[in-house]
Amino acid sequence: MTKYTTQPIDLSDLKTVPLRTRAGKVRVADFAAPYPKSAGIAGWLDSLPHILAGDSLRAVVAAIDAARARGRNIVWGLGGHVIKCGLAPVLIDLMHRGYATAFAMNGAAAIHDFEIALAGQTSEDVEAVLPDGRFGAAEETGREMNHAIAAGARDALGMGEALGRRLNEIAAPEFAPASLVLQAWRAAAPVTVHVAVGTDTPHMHPAVDAAAIGSATHQDFRLLCSLVAGLDDGGVYLNVGSAVVLPEVFLKAVSAVRNLGHPLAGFTTVNLDFLQHYRPKLNVVERPHAQSGGAGYALTGHHEILIPLLAACLIEKEL
Repeated sequence: MTKYTTQPIDLSDLKTVPLRTRAGKVRVADFAAPYPKSAGIAGWLDSLPHILAGDSLRAVVAAIDAARARGRNIVWGLGGHVIKCGLAPVLIDLMHRGYATAFAMNGAAAIHDFEIALAGQTSEDVEAVLPDGRFGAAEETGREMNHAIAAGARDALGMGEALGRRLNEIAAPEFAPASLVLQAWRAAAPVTVHVAVGTDTPHMHPAVDAAAIGSATHQDFRLLCSLVAGLDDGGVYLNVGSAVVLPEVFLKAVSAVRNLGHPLAGFTTVNLDFLQHYRPKLNVVERPHAQSGGAGYALTGHHEILIPLLAACLIEKEL
């Protein structure tokens, strides 16, 4: 016998509805199909369920493909992990095919790419070298990047263009094809680099020129604003692997473009990462489309799998 004074509610008079008349968000027609042997990437994409990320991936592929066909900007924002995962060759190929018209990078992405171009390796073992202060002390990285940025600032170049110009002079021939910054520079595809002072290892090198860093990265912010203006009516912006810096920079660019009177609506934004962080979710996927149409998508997965997969889907759509 219970000692509680409150008794369980009587459910005998609860009103029910027929299952067939009740709305359902998931239907058999939306289910996945088994993958047919030898169907390829296009067949695999068709086999996905028309539910959640399955349709999101289709929508992203369609948006990028349509932007390419209509000559709209397709801007890839890249964090350092994207370069460290060895994806530059995939992005370079997409650029040559017209699926990437410009790249925005944080400082880490630019550093890793610069080191790949010089030495074919990057990403030091921080735990091994931090105790004695050797972390971030690579001579060539600090010297050459700071030299490039200072020379570029004198010539009114942004950081991305300045780094590409310098790499064209000093990159090792055997590693040059793997450098996104260099290959984009040679193709005249804009690269913008967005840094906060103190976030990147070249900032502690004796050759640092803080004024040049500020001037060059602000030049790139203004260039990014122009690229963002070119997203209007069908462009695509993808944030890949940047949790803070690029989502913040992108949102300011969106606001600046609209403040200056440029139309900016009806475009697509995408966040691709193995975790969906707060700022990309708001600043990339949601906020840019408030009261302006367009659509934002979040695709979750490892860069080293998701980016080649997205690239393969795009390439399979080519005639």
